[in-house]
Amino acid sequence: MNAEIIAVGSELLLGQIANTNARFLSGHLAELGIDVYFHTAVGDNPGRLKEALAVAESRADLIILTGGLGPTKDDLTKETIAAHLGTGLIMDEEALESIAEFFSRYGRPMTENNKKQALVLDGSTVLVNRHGMAPGMLFEKGEHVYMLLPGPPKEMEPMFQFEGKPALARMLNAEGVIVSHVLRFYGIGEAELEDRVQDLLESQTNPTIAPLASDGEVTLRISAKAGSEEQAWQLIRSAKEELLERVGSHLYGFDDDSLASKAVELLQSQGKTVAAAESLTAGLFMSELASIPGASAVLEGGLVTYTAEQKIRQLGLSEELLSRHGAVSRECAMAMAEQVRPLFRADFGIGLTGAAGPDSHGGQPAGTIWIAIASESGTEAWKLELPGMRNTNRLRGVKLTLHHLVQILRKQPAS
Repeated sequence: MNAEIIAVGSELLLGQIANTNARFLSGHLAELGIDVYFHTAVGDNPGRLKEALAVAESRADLIILTGGLGPTKDDLTKETIAAHLGTGLIMDEEALESIAEFFSRYGRPMTENNKKQALVLDGSTVLVNRHGMAPGMLFEKGEHVYMLLPGPPKEMEPMFQFEGKPALARMLNAEGVIVSHVLRFYGIGEAELEDRVQDLLESQTNPTIAPLASDGEVTLRISAKAGSEEQAWQLIRSAKEELLERVGSHLYGFDDDSLASKAVELLQSQGKTVAAAESLTAGLFMSELASIPGASAVLEGGLVTYTAEQKIRQLGLSEELLSRHGAVSRECAMAMAEQVRPLFRADFGIGLTGAAGPDSHGGQPAGTIWIAIASESGTEAWKLELPGMRNTNRLRGVKLTLHHLVQILRKQPAS
């Protein structure tokens, strides 16, 4: 089966929001062995949506539409689909009851147009919306399968993951299962990683191996199809062993792991804590850690010392050090890490300083970042020189810090 994803909404074409739904869906469809050949975006216009549907039907078996299921006049996706497929719309009583309960719970009046959200294609399988109001739908006609999903990612993602994806899996794999496993790497570029495993990528059949890069990280997704989950995992393990023989030194985690989650996991297992002094990242390092459940057990706190004055006042850095070496320097990063550690009584102190861009700072070119990690064993520092945009540089600085923290923690025995 191959698929096309049609995102409905004029706001997408105006650049007001990004089409993150297509990226999410493509990744999950790949796990099912469904190839996505086209992403299409179309405005809130019935005529143009019908044209997009006709084109999609000429080249795809599965057509997934996101958006246009809401209560307003410009939400016309299901009405357009119903007319196109020659079917009607009926009221789904369970969805209507859920919508009414939502308004009652928050003490708000339910307007008549909100009932529109409970309309579904006659003959469709209804996909329950547990994070919003409008239900989704799965409809089969002839050689095509149509799936309608809400536009807001906070509704669409869980609906597809827990309702739509299992329905497609049942449809596709009555006699088998598909299992996917993700390997996560840091410190190696996409081109180098692909070069090392190129022969495996070219000869793959089952399992398949798909590389993906983002913000300094690279992943390899291994997907296997077999008669049972155990058989699929046997295929995955064999491919995984061969991949790790070649690039395993850069592996940091699997599946839903992130550098931040690995850092929190290792800190917890060793009973260690961390504190940070941040300049160019302005709290982004602490925010990344705090996004992980359980971070309160390992993150003591920190300081954002964005200016030289605050580095002196809050961290106690000397004017002489900043005058001699500058704020964007190895010496400054190390001093920040060394000063913040005892302030918060943490096992590890982090220092992050640099010139994020687009302008130079402290005599250093944009993209120059210094990070340091201090502990009882001493202080280490690393330099990063990046060509990217400001916020990309800040995020990569945080990821490099997390990477080195993970490496240090892996060398230490658990307490």
